[in-house]
Amino acid sequence: MNDVTGLVILLTYLAVSASAISGALEARKHDMDIVGALTVAFVTAFGGGTMRDLLLGRIPIFWLVDQWLSIATFGIAVVTFYILDGVSDRLLVIPDALGLGFFSILGATYAMQMDLSLLIIALMGVVTGVFGGILRDVLCNTIPSVFKRNTELYATCAFIGTWIFIFLVKLNVGISIASWAGTLVIFALRLFAVRFKLTLPFP
Repeated sequence: MNDVTGLVILLTYLAVSASAISGALEARKHDMDIVGALTVAFVTAFGGGTMRDLLLGRIPIFWLVDQWLSIATFGIAVVTFYILDGVSDRLLVIPDALGLGFFSILGATYAMQMDLSLLIIALMGVVTGVFGGILRDVLCNTIPSVFKRNTELYATCAFIGTWIFIFLVKLNVGISIASWAGTLVIFALRLFAVRFKLTLPFP
Protein backbone atom coordinates (compact mmCIF):
# COMPACT_ATOMS: atom_id res chain seq x y z
CA MET A 1 0.00 0.00 0.00
CA ASN A 2 2.87 2.38 0.83
CA ASP A 3 4.39 1.70 -2.59
CA VAL A 4 1.09 2.55 -4.28
CA THR A 5 0.67 5.71 -2.20
CA GLY A 6 4.18 6.88 -3.00
CA LEU A 7 3.68 6.17 -6.69
CA VAL A 8 0.38 8.08 -6.75
CA ILE A 9 2.01 11.11 -5.10
CA LEU A 10 4.89 11.04 -7.60
CA LEU A 11 2.59 10.69 -10.60
CA THR A 12 0.37 13.47 -9.26
CA TYR A 13 3.23 15.95 -9.05
CA LEU A 14 4.58 14.94 -12.45
CA ALA A 15 1.12 15.24 -14.02
CA VAL A 16 0.41 18.61 -12.43
CA SER A 17 3.83 19.95 -13.43
CA ALA A 18 3.56 18.85 -17.05
CA SER A 19 0.01 20.16 -17.33
CA ALA A 20 0.95 23.52 -15.76
CA ILE A 21 3.69 23.95 -18.36
CA SER A 22 1.26 23.04 -21.13
CA GLY A 23 -1.34 25.52 -19.87
CA ALA A 24 1.11 28.40 -19.43
CA LEU A 25 2.61 27.87 -22.88
CA GLU A 26 -0.82 27.73 -24.49
CA ALA A 27 -1.84 30.93 -22.72
CA ARG A 28 1.33 32.68 -23.89
CA LYS A 29 0.66 31.48 -27.42
CA HIS A 30 -2.72 33.24 -27.26
CA ASP A 31 -1.17 36.51 -26.03
CA MET A 32 -2.49 36.32 -22.46
CA ASP A 33 -0.80 38.15 -19.59
CA ILE A 34 0.60 36.47 -16.48
CA VAL A 35 -2.81 36.38 -14.78
CA GLY A 36 -4.29 34.61 -17.77
CA ALA A 37 -1.35 32.22 -17.90
CA LEU A 38 -1.72 31.35 -14.21
CA THR A 39 -5.44 30.78 -14.62
CA VAL A 40 -5.01 28.51 -17.62
CA ALA A 41 -2.12 26.67 -15.94
CA PHE A 42 -4.16 25.98 -12.79
CA VAL A 43 -7.21 24.84 -14.77
CA THR A 44 -5.10 22.56 -16.95
CA ALA A 45 -3.22 21.12 -13.99
CA PHE A 46 -6.24 20.53 -11.74
CA GLY A 47 -9.17 20.11 -14.14
CA GLY A 48 -8.80 16.42 -14.91
CA GLY A 49 -8.10 15.37 -11.33
CA THR A 50 -10.97 17.48 -10.01
CA MET A 51 -13.40 15.85 -12.43
CA ARG A 52 -12.05 12.43 -11.44
CA ASP A 53 -12.53 13.10 -7.73
CA LEU A 54 -16.05 14.44 -8.24
CA LEU A 55 -17.09 11.43 -10.33
CA LEU A 56 -15.56 8.98 -7.86
CA GLY A 57 -16.93 10.82 -4.82
CA ARG A 58 -13.44 11.52 -3.44
CA ILE A 59 -13.78 14.44 -1.03
CA PRO A 60 -11.92 16.71 -0.46
CA ILE A 61 -10.58 17.28 -3.97
CA PHE A 62 -6.95 16.19 -4.27
CA TRP A 63 -5.33 19.63 -4.62
CA LEU A 64 -7.21 21.06 -1.63
CA VAL A 65 -5.38 18.77 0.78
CA ASP A 66 -1.86 19.41 -0.52
CA GLN A 67 -0.92 23.08 -0.71
CA TRP A 68 2.40 22.22 -2.38
CA LEU A 69 0.56 21.25 -5.54
CA SER A 70 -0.75 24.80 -5.84
CA ILE A 71 2.64 26.28 -4.94
CA ALA A 72 4.37 24.09 -7.53
CA THR A 73 1.81 24.99 -10.18
CA PHE A 74 2.19 28.70 -9.46
CA GLY A 75 5.97 28.56 -9.63
CA ILE A 76 6.09 26.42 -12.76
CA ALA A 77 3.56 28.62 -14.55
CA VAL A 78 5.49 31.82 -13.76
CA VAL A 79 8.82 30.35 -14.84
CA THR A 80 7.29 28.91 -18.00
CA PHE A 81 5.59 32.17 -18.92
CA TYR A 82 8.66 34.38 -18.47
CA ILE A 83 11.52 32.02 -19.33
CA LEU A 84 10.28 29.76 -22.11
CA ASP A 85 9.90 32.40 -24.76
CA GLY A 86 9.40 31.58 -28.43
CA VAL A 87 8.56 27.90 -27.91
CA SER A 88 7.33 26.39 -31.16
CA ASP A 89 3.96 24.70 -31.50
CA ARG A 90 5.73 21.41 -32.12
CA LEU A 91 7.27 21.51 -28.65
CA LEU A 92 3.94 22.29 -26.99
CA VAL A 93 2.89 18.70 -27.60
CA ILE A 94 5.57 17.30 -25.25
CA PRO A 95 4.28 18.61 -21.88
CA ASP A 96 0.73 18.04 -23.08
CA ALA A 97 1.48 14.40 -23.91
CA LEU A 98 3.22 13.91 -20.58
CA GLY A 99 0.26 15.35 -18.68
CA LEU A 100 -2.09 13.14 -20.68
CA GLY A 101 -0.09 10.05 -19.79
CA PHE A 102 0.39 10.76 -16.09
CA PHE A 103 -3.18 11.87 -15.42
CA SER A 104 -4.72 8.99 -17.39
CA ILE A 105 -2.85 6.40 -15.34
CA LEU A 106 -3.68 8.25 -12.12
CA GLY A 107 -7.39 8.20 -12.96
CA ALA A 108 -7.26 4.50 -13.72
CA THR A 109 -5.33 3.81 -10.50
CA TYR A 110 -7.91 5.53 -8.30
CA ALA A 111 -10.79 3.80 -10.08
CA MET A 112 -9.05 0.43 -9.73
CA GLN A 113 -8.70 0.95 -5.99
CA MET A 114 -12.50 1.24 -5.83
CA ASP A 115 -12.97 -2.14 -7.56
CA LEU A 116 -14.94 -0.69 -10.45
CA SER A 117 -15.44 -2.56 -13.72
CA LEU A 118 -12.55 -2.64 -16.18
CA LEU A 119 -14.39 -0.48 -18.70
CA ILE A 120 -15.15 2.19 -16.10
CA ILE A 121 -11.52 2.10 -14.95
CA ALA A 122 -10.38 2.74 -18.53
CA LEU A 123 -12.95 5.49 -19.08
CA MET A 124 -12.01 7.17 -15.80
CA GLY A 125 -8.42 7.20 -16.97
CA VAL A 126 -9.40 8.88 -20.23
CA VAL A 127 -11.61 11.47 -18.52
CA THR A 128 -8.85 12.35 -16.06
CA GLY A 129 -6.31 12.61 -18.85
CA VAL A 130 -8.23 14.79 -21.28
CA PHE A 131 -10.45 17.05 -19.16
CA GLY A 132 -7.76 19.52 -18.12
CA GLY A 133 -6.79 19.99 -21.76
CA ILE A 134 -10.43 20.53 -22.70
CA LEU A 135 -10.78 23.31 -20.14
CA ARG A 136 -7.47 24.82 -21.27
CA ASP A 137 -8.64 25.03 -24.87
CA VAL A 138 -12.02 26.48 -23.88
CA LEU A 139 -10.34 29.23 -21.86
CA CYS A 140 -8.09 29.94 -24.84
CA ASN A 141 -11.22 30.32 -26.99
CA THR A 142 -10.50 27.34 -29.24
CA ILE A 143 -12.43 24.14 -29.93
CA PRO A 144 -10.86 21.47 -27.68
CA SER A 145 -8.41 19.48 -29.76
CA VAL A 146 -9.88 16.22 -28.52
CA PHE A 147 -13.17 17.12 -30.28
CA LYS A 148 -11.77 18.45 -33.54
CA ARG A 149 -12.21 16.60 -36.78
CA ASN A 150 -8.93 15.82 -38.51
CA THR A 151 -6.98 16.21 -35.24
CA GLU A 152 -4.25 13.74 -34.33
CA LEU A 153 -5.19 10.95 -31.91
CA TYR A 154 -5.54 12.20 -28.34
CA ALA A 155 -8.17 10.48 -26.21
CA THR A 156 -7.50 7.28 -28.17
CA CYS A 157 -3.90 7.30 -26.93
CA ALA A 158 -5.12 7.58 -23.33
CA PHE A 159 -7.64 4.77 -23.87
CA ILE A 160 -5.05 2.37 -25.31
CA GLY A 161 -2.41 3.16 -22.69
CA THR A 162 -4.90 2.82 -19.85
CA TRP A 163 -5.96 -0.62 -21.05
CA ILE A 164 -2.32 -1.70 -21.19
CA PHE A 165 -1.91 -0.54 -17.61
CA ILE A 166 -5.04 -2.47 -16.59
CA PHE A 167 -3.96 -5.69 -18.30
CA LEU A 168 -0.47 -5.52 -16.79
CA VAL A 169 -1.93 -5.10 -13.31
CA LYS A 170 -4.31 -8.02 -13.88
CA LEU A 171 -1.32 -10.10 -14.99
CA ASN A 172 0.22 -9.38 -11.57
CA VAL A 173 2.89 -7.09 -12.93
CA GLY A 174 4.05 -4.63 -10.28
CA ILE A 175 1.91 -1.50 -10.04
CA SER A 176 4.94 0.72 -10.54
CA ILE A 177 6.05 -1.06 -13.71
CA ALA A 178 2.48 -1.12 -15.04
CA SER A 179 2.05 2.59 -14.34
CA TRP A 180 5.24 3.65 -16.08
CA ALA A 181 4.52 1.32 -18.99
CA GLY A 182 1.04 2.75 -19.46
CA THR A 183 2.31 6.32 -19.19
CA LEU A 184 5.10 5.68 -21.70
CA VAL A 185 2.69 4.10 -24.16
CA ILE A 186 0.32 7.08 -23.98
CA PHE A 187 3.17 9.57 -24.34
CA ALA A 188 4.74 7.69 -27.26
CA LEU A 189 1.43 7.15 -29.05
CA ARG A 190 0.57 10.84 -28.78
CA LEU A 191 3.94 11.93 -30.18
CA PHE A 192 3.70 9.27 -32.91
CA ALA A 193 0.20 10.44 -33.83
CA VAL A 194 1.33 14.06 -34.09
CA ARG A 195 4.43 13.16 -36.05
CA PHE A 196 2.60 11.05 -38.62
CA LYS A 197 -0.74 12.90 -38.57
CA LEU A 198 -2.74 9.88 -37.39
CA THR A 199 -6.44 10.58 -36.95
CA LEU A 200 -9.63 8.64 -36.39
CA PRO A 201 -11.48 7.78 -39.63
CA PHE A 202 -14.29 10.10 -40.62
CA PRO A 203 -16.70 10.23 -43.58
